[in-house]
Amino acid sequence: MGNNAISLNSIEKKFHHKQVIAPLSLEIPKGQLIGLLGPSGCGKTTLIKMIMGMIKPDNGSIQVLDLVVPHKQLLTDIGYMAQSDALYLDLTGHENLHFFAKLYRLSKKERAERVNYAANLVHLTDDLNIKVMNYSGGMKRRLSLAIALIQNPKLLILDEPTVGIDPLLKKEIWQELIRLKNDEHKTILVTTHAMDEAERCDQLAMLRNGRIIAHGTPLDLKAHYQAKDFDEVFLKAGGEAL
Repeated sequence: MGNNAISLNSIEKKFHHKQVIAPLSLEIPKGQLIGLLGPSGCGKTTLIKMIMGMIKPDNGSIQVLDLVVPHKQLLTDIGYMAQSDALYLDLTGHENLHFFAKLYRLSKKERAERVNYAANLVHLTDDLNIKVMNYSGGMKRRLSLAIALIQNPKLLILDEPTVGIDPLLKKEIWQELIRLKNDEHKTILVTTHAMDEAERCDQLAMLRNGRIIAHGTPLDLKAHYQAKDFDEVFLKAGGEAL
């Protein structure tokens, strides 16, 4: 068994002759919280979809949890939260959670426990009987996060998980992500362009035009570029303002 949760080896992706991901390699160790930082359109979502096996790279190879992507087993092992909410609007929050819990073949008892845990974590317990079409944008994001956590995955991949979520709940979600990493040894990959979130990651990979322009711990990156914040790191590493 390797020490890496995710290994990207020289992966490339073009769409309509435009290079979206340049040859890119990255190792993400197991049990760490990694931030993928970069402006909109830098290739973060494409990279995540390739890690998930939803898009095939033109070149290179991807391994996730010691399996070559795509692999059926990974559907159970990865909790994924996309940037756009993939929810059943005509079902209630509760029905959405149970639908996804059933996909993972959890026992009835486990299903009930995981639904309660996930709903409670994102403060949706009181709104579970409301149809999702009546949820606000922030509530939909919270439900998407609850769904990503439902099957107790080894690896969490969260694409901009806290966009549109109020600051207090955002803080609580981050506390829980750090607890999941520390107490349950989960590996978590988060895309963000929020500086306070970047600060809380074990490692950051900064992406610009499909290339990783800087990679390291938040402390090391700021020291290396003699920068007061990650905006400055990004600029000094060759990016534009975030």
